[in-house]
Parts: sequence; structure tokens; C-alpha cells
Amino acid sequence: MNFSILFLFASAVTAKTFSGLNYNPKRPDGSCPTVDDVKKDLSVLSKYTDTLRIYSAKDCDQGEPVLRAIEGTSWKIYLGMWVGSDDASYLADKKEIIRLSQNFDLKKYVKAIIVGSEAVYRKEQTSAQMAEKVNDMRSALAGIELSSIPLTVSETWPFYDSNIINSVDFIDVNIFPFWEGKTIEESNSVIFKHIYDLQAISTGKKVIVGETGWPSGGDNYEAAVPSVKNSQRYMGEFICRAQKENIDYVWFSAFDAPWASSNNASNVEKHWGIIESDNKTPKYSGNSWFDCDEILESLEDSTSSSNPSSTSSSNSPSNSPSTSPSTSPSETSLQQSETNSPKTRANSTDIAALNSSSATSTSFTHQNLSAFTSALSLLLLLSVFML
Repeated sequence: MNFSILFLFASAVTAKTFSGLNYNPKRPDGSCPTVDDVKKDLSVLSKYTDTLRIYSAKDCDQGEPVLRAIEGTSWKIYLGMWVGSDDASYLADKKEIIRLSQNFDLKKYVKAIIVGSEAVYRKEQTSAQMAEKVNDMRSALAGIELSSIPLTVSETWPFYDSNIINSVDFIDVNIFPFWEGKTIEESNSVIFKHIYDLQAISTGKKVIVGETGWPSGGDNYEAAVPSVKNSQRYMGEFICRAQKENIDYVWFSAFDAPWASSNNASNVEKHWGIIESDNKTPKYSGNSWFDCDEILESLEDSTSSSNPSSTSSSNSPSNSPSTSPSTSPSETSLQQSETNSPKTRANSTDIAALNSSSATSTSFTHQNLSAFTSALSLLLLLSVFML
């Protein structure tokens, strides 16, 4: 009996709210991280997830301190490679990953390697060029006996075409209803329509949401209003439905970024984190950030009289702003400064028709985990006295 209690307790405390978090290990002042810095971040984030995505191995030489910090733990990472307008950053990341493979067990800690982040949208690469880079990296991994590590491309949903789909092992798509100018009320239907549309053309490959979120501060973007309340609502509605439908995701993002650029349409780039800019304080109050039972019931009520497929986009990719951000990783989404600008959130009506297939799964919400952990902690203490 005591062993059963201990097993249940261990299972409860390892359940996580987020299937992954986008993480830039740079310090609040923009300086590069040390191993100790990353370890401190991990101690904060371990309450919420066991998986992180970084955008580059070479930028700020962040790959090594991150891998060093997670060594000997159960943490996993999506290891990013930055791709700009030329091949310099891609080649630098490729060289660095090969070097890191000599010092770390990448098979153990790397869930996948992500080649590029929105390079096609920024018109710095074509989809065919990105497919070539995926195949090139696949050959490089084979040469160092790491062929088992999956490869993908991170791209906004209108630009995930057959060239990229055919080259990757799974689809890693960025979707932000905020940057489509949608209201918080319609945002959940919008993102899941895009997910279903991609599933319909994915040739059976898994679709993962590589970035999504809602800013807690800044200026409005069209009908989208940034606020802590809206950020928390979007989070709960998306995560609860994603859990129910077995959709993996990497939430944007771990920490607010005071060093991020303010040069965007609504001045929100500093405000996407679940943790404040001190890298310590949770943005949302209380132990319970959302209740999935209540949220799913509310979503079912709101969609019972409307069809999600009726949600349509207002612009095609050709009508979206075309100004491209800087090609330097330190000035783009590696800083989380341009990744989520309106420029990267084009709308499209060209994706295939809605093809929704959902599966149910049982997982702990943040609220359930807190309550269950407290109860089992008490039982654990009682069992110790009974020994």
C-alpha cells in the first residue's frame, strides 16, 4: 500500500501543464547565458514543462549551456537552427550541432532539430531551399550516426507547402490569432481551423503547433486586445482543447523579454511569457490558471450553434505586409522580437478544407495537479509514520 502511494505521488508531481515552452536563455538585459543561468531558469520552468525549444545552437553559443544544464535530467529540447537570407547562420548552426554531438548524447536530450523559423515568410528562403536544407541536415546527421533525430521546419501556416511537408518528419507550424487581428472570443476557433486544415494536407504526418500565445501587454492589433486576462483565457482554451485532441504544442513563450524590440505594430514583443521579466515571478496569480472541465464545457456550448469551418481569413498571403525583418538571429525571433510581428502572421484561404479528427486524452490541469499533489503529499507523510 505504501509503495502504491509513493508511485501515485511520483506520477502526480511529474505531470506538466505545457507540452513545451519556447525558451530564449538570454538574460533580461540581453546578455548571453551561463550554465548556472540556465539551471536557475530550469528550476523555475520545471513546474510547468519538461520540454523547451531554443532557436539556435550557435547564437550566443546557447546550445552548450542549455545541454550542459539538462545533462543528467529528464529535460528534452527542440534544437533550433537559424536560417537567414544567406547560408551563414545555417552553416554555423550545422557545424555547432556536429561539435555538440561529440560532447553530449543528443539522442537522449534532443526531441527534434528545427531547421529555420519563418524564413519562407520573411522571403529570405523559398520552400524548395528549406527542403534542401532539411535534406542536407539529414545527411549530416547520418554521418554522425544521429539519423534517429527527427527533422522539421518551423513556418507560419500559410507557407507550409508541399515542398516543406514532403521533406520533414513532422509539421511544426506557428499560428497566432492575435496577429490575424482576431478577437479573443473567436481565437480558439481560428487556431483549430488552421490546425485541421494542415492536418488535411499533411500526408499523414503529425502536426505540432510550434508557436502560439497571446501577449499580456502592449497595444491592440486590429480587433485583438493584449491583456493578462485575454492571455490567460487564450492559454486555457487552447491548452485544454489541445490536450483533449492529442495535439502537441510549444507555447510562446517561457519568459517576458524586456530586451525584445519595440519596433512593431503593437508594441507587444516584450509580453509573451508565462513568467515575468525577472525570470522568477509567474504572470498569472494562484495555483490554478485554468480549469479544463469548465473551459471545455464552455467551448462546447459556444460552438454548438456555430460551425468552426465558417471562420474565414480576411487576407491572402499576397495581401500581407511584405517588409522583412533583419536577417541576424540576434535581431529576429531568437530575441522573440520579430518572430511574432504582424508581418509573420499572414492570413490565407488557400489551405485545404476543414478535416477535423479529434481524440480524447486524460491529463492533469494545473488546478487538478495542485490539488492532487497536496492530497497525496499528506498521504505520503501519513504512510511514513505508518512504516
